[in-house]
Amino acid sequence: MAHLSDWQIAPNRQPKPGDFEFDLERVLSSIVALRAIVPEDAFTAGTLGTERGGHGAVIRDGLVLTIGYLITEAEEIWIGRVDGTVVAGHPLAYDQATGFGLVQALGTLDLPALPLGESAAASVGTRVVFGGAGGRKHSIAARIVARQEFAGYWEYVLDDAIFTAPAHPFWGGGGLIGPDGGLLGIGSLQVEHRGGGRESGSLNMVVPIDLLKPILDDLMATGRAQTPARPWLGLFATELDGNVFVVGTYEGGPADSAGLAQGDMIVAVATERVSGLAEFFRKVWALGPAGVDVPLTLFRDGQTLETRIASSERDVFLRKPRMHS
Repeated sequence: MAHLSDWQIAPNRQPKPGDFEFDLERVLSSIVALRAIVPEDAFTAGTLGTERGGHGAVIRDGLVLTIGYLITEAEEIWIGRVDGTVVAGHPLAYDQATGFGLVQALGTLDLPALPLGESAAASVGTRVVFGGAGGRKHSIAARIVARQEFAGYWEYVLDDAIFTAPAHPFWGGGGLIGPDGGLLGIGSLQVEHRGGGRESGSLNMVVPIDLLKPILDDLMATGRAQTPARPWLGLFATELDGNVFVVGTYEGGPADSAGLAQGDMIVAVATERVSGLAEFFRKVWALGPAGVDVPLTLFRDGQTLETRIASSERDVFLRKPRMHS
């Protein structure tokens, strides 16, 4: 694992202790570094890589909350503390709907747990800290600049994602800390905002912590939320001028097996027209749980085609975690 001092945020963007009512150093000590090693033959190795690094937030004794793509199919996880020491970890859970992941430390972390905040109460303009592993020098003083729907090309939708600026350059799994020192969310992406004014440029997209609360006990007990899994097509899609296009498929996944190809325009789901990425995914999910057949109308090479995809559960394709002996 790279030493935490290998990078740091510019001093003028670092949070200052006097600007917050909570103990900034103590709170930021709960943000840890994560390094995951994934086998080369894992299903997600080609898209997410075999070595993944980011952050996580300690939320209970030995329990680290992170963004799930960091730990998916990992066979090794290492947790780095602010003093540079490391502890082995186990990938405990990954919730596909929210994107949250949980890591169980296999040794003593001896770090304070961050209280879960109330993300629903965090409004645009709220002063926050985007915490990175390594303390204040690796964290950013920021503000919430937007709360809105987010649709990800990998069959993912958040109804009310949190967006912050300025953006943290190493965002994956970082902890969003609210004015009272509570955890408001976990960093997922860096996105580009092309609007006018001060909010133009890079933003961090954060998964709100309120989405974790109803499923946390399930994730800890069984590794997954106890709700029916959504149908998964195994495709990547994008939106352009209100139209949805396939930009790729997972080899061997449902869409690939059904013959979907890059450039296909998705016109309708079960004869209902779609006009955006989030709408497309929601119409697929509304058909039933994983395993349901998904009728699609496509436009390809000047022709309209009808096809049917036998959906699956995404987890079926993923390598299951192994406990360390």
